Amino acid sequence: MPKTLQEFPRQRPDTPLLDRIDSPAVLRTLSESELDTLADELRQYMLYTVGRTGGHFGAGLGVVELTIALHYVYNTPEDRLLWDVGHQAYPHKILTGRRERMASLRQKGGLAAFPRRSESEYDTFGVGHSSTSISAALGMALAHRLQGNDRRTVAVIGDGALTAGMAFEALNHAPEVKADMLVVLNDNDMSISRNVGGLNNYLTKILSSRTYASMREGSKKILSRIPGAWEIARRTEEHAKGMLVPGTLFEELGWNYIGPIDGHDLPTLVATLRKMRDLKGPQFLHIITKKGKGFAPAEADPIGYHAIGKLEPENPQAAKQPSGPKYSAVFGQWLCDMAVQDERLIGITPAMKEGSDLVAFSERFPERYFDVAIAEQHAVTLAAGLACEGAKPVVAIYSTFLQRAYDQLIHDVAVQDLDVLFAIDRAGLVGEDGPTHAGSFDISFLRCIPGMLVMTPSDGHELRRMLSTGYQHRGPAAVRYPRGNGPLLAADDSLEPLPIGKGVLRRQGRGVALLVFGVQLAEALQVADKLDATVVDMRFVKPLDQELVRQLAASHTLLVTIEENAIMGGAGSAVSEFLAGEAIVRPLLHLGLPDSYVEHAKPADMLAECGLDAAGIEAAVRRRLALLEKDSTQVV
Repeated sequence: MPKTLQEFPRQRPDTPLLDRIDSPAVLRTLSESELDTLADELRQYMLYTVGRTGGHFGAGLGVVELTIALHYVYNTPEDRLLWDVGHQAYPHKILTGRRERMASLRQKGGLAAFPRRSESEYDTFGVGHSSTSISAALGMALAHRLQGNDRRTVAVIGDGALTAGMAFEALNHAPEVKADMLVVLNDNDMSISRNVGGLNNYLTKILSSRTYASMREGSKKILSRIPGAWEIARRTEEHAKGMLVPGTLFEELGWNYIGPIDGHDLPTLVATLRKMRDLKGPQFLHIITKKGKGFAPAEADPIGYHAIGKLEPENPQAAKQPSGPKYSAVFGQWLCDMAVQDERLIGITPAMKEGSDLVAFSERFPERYFDVAIAEQHAVTLAAGLACEGAKPVVAIYSTFLQRAYDQLIHDVAVQDLDVLFAIDRAGLVGEDGPTHAGSFDISFLRCIPGMLVMTPSDGHELRRMLSTGYQHRGPAAVRYPRGNGPLLAADDSLEPLPIGKGVLRRQGRGVALLVFGVQLAEALQVADKLDATVVDMRFVKPLDQELVRQLAASHTLLVTIEENAIMGGAGSAVSEFLAGEAIVRPLLHLGLPDSYVEHAKPADMLAECGLDAAGIEAAVRRRLALLEKDSTQVV
């Protein structure tokens, strides 16, 4: 195994055993003695392929042995295997007939970054958000029961994903309906518990055996006839197990808990899974793994190596286009600056400290920083509670993750008109992670909420001022901004807010007016130079600058709205609704995301596909102008 980036495999490794595995059926023909060799080859191959494509990294390295064991013991795809959230599913893809397509991972027309039902029959449930696997697996297990078949169902969930309330809702329900299913908790050495070594493995072998299960059930039948005897025996058993294993919580919920065991010990994994496969009722297997296993930098820094970019050396001759800071970095700096000015400010994130750039804030203001783990609903209602008592919470959350807390956003924040600012990162198309991670709908679902202030910055300076605007606004507010870097601008440390509901004219032209909601301003200005069009940075989706729209409609023959959000219900719809309400008839063209899911590709390619690059905007406007001219010539 390589220990440094310099040792990272640049050439395809020699993997003779792995090359034979075109499906799990072939895997199951191997002897158990060959599985460790297969694990080594699989890990080497994954290092090579992810180095070429980039992608989620550490989690997959940590579940190589588990993936082999599951496909070896279970009759996949007849038996259902679900991965939660899917970061760790690359070894699964390699073993299920997609080995030679891994070079296309996360690229246009290539393999998806996560399990996807349309991609393979082995991907039994599509994922993108975490903590869904137990609910979905429970649904499958109940369907199997109703259909009278004996398919097994297995959900693999990480210790991080287990923090979400949805996972616990399913854990609570499964014993009630006595579902025959297995949940594998992949505890990758981050939090829940530690491996207790040989004694633990010995106990696991006993606790997972048919002999133990039958003895337990037989004893229950006998002792249940003696008043109080079974209850005493049960409590004694639970107390003994609770001293040695951390499964009391799951046992009390009604799960048969086994573990923790070493998730890199293939013989123990295979033996345990074989014994648990035929046990009835809800089964829970707790394994300990090492995130980034087999690659020293990833083992030492599991957060930093959660995902990587391409590792091929860059062309030193290629000139890099200068750019400004990342939008998330602008937010992170603003948060610290505003926290200095106002001690009421509280920063909240659902497990996205690094991604949303709250690292500096968490270090400088630890008592005012709260990472609630993967629990978006809790994050929003926590903010509501803080706001009730005079605090000023700022919730840093990805657009696609805010969807999971929509009820709390409406019911707990907006209905009560509470001062909560939502800093919505990853708005719009995010690239290679695909439609599950794209922030395509936030304008649509935010602007319909009464009392909500909704802003769309066109660059880093605008973002900073809009954050101040939302923070000082009385009531709920949202600023949505994209992933990546903004344009290169002079440094700005202003905390001055903007006048609410006012757009700004960026270029005066004639005939065509481009109304821009967000970062497509630069592209709109390029198009405007060619068409001599007017360009307006609308800034606010809600409240809309109605007076400005009225003026533009009176002085231009075509209004074009531009946004990186679904056209249906988006900012353009707000313009149409206003004009219709005022009985103003003016040709309109709405440019945005189509009524379909935009497949994974590089962000620039996705924008071009949607017609939101400069060329696409220009072509769409020229087509509409041509239609208007044709219609005018046909008027008698």
